[in-house]
Amino acid sequence: MLCMKGKAVIVGLSGGVDSAVAAYLLKKAGFDVRAVFMKNFSGRVGKLLDCPWKEDRRAAYEVASFLDIPIETWDLEKDYRAKVLDYLYKEYRLGRTPNPDIQCNSEIKFNVFLDLALKRGADKIATGHYAQIKKSRDGLFHLLKGKDDNKDQSYFLSGIKQIQLAKSLFPIGHLTKPQVRALAKRIKLPNHDRPD
Repeated sequence: MLCMKGKAVIVGLSGGVDSAVAAYLLKKAGFDVRAVFMKNFSGRVGKLLDCPWKEDRRAAYEVASFLDIPIETWDLEKDYRAKVLDYLYKEYRLGRTPNPDIQCNSEIKFNVFLDLALKRGADKIATGHYAQIKKSRDGLFHLLKGKDDNKDQSYFLSGIKQIQLAKSLFPIGHLTKPQVRALAKRIKLPNHDRPD
């Protein structure tokens, strides 16, 4: 990670503690860190659950202010509906069991978001996923498990291609969730005790 010192990284800041600690670690390592809150969905889920995107965005903006990094909101709802929700409904109708997390990572976070970030001058993007990336001697990028067996998200990132891995960072992949929480509390992140 340190070989990218001074390079521009756009962090997908979700409002949760994982992406907040990822942003903190990147800034501490000397990266030019900017943040984006991705507005992917703002509707209701069934009759009982409203999507808490406004609360998530507020938390993300508080973290960005605390870390003194610029943040903006990118409305990706249209893409999310077309590439994740429509896929989900189609697969259910066909009697299959889709995985919207894999689809969201492959199509939204590491496709639409990545493309927009690169067009806006980022060298790489970063997220708070519990996974790791290793570049081998032959120049290939390998997706590896996160250190925390209970939080590992490599399965949900399994659809990411080489070009996407090459442009991505997972700054907390070498940490466990308790370590992330402890660090967030120690540096007094405003969302250090926010539930997952």
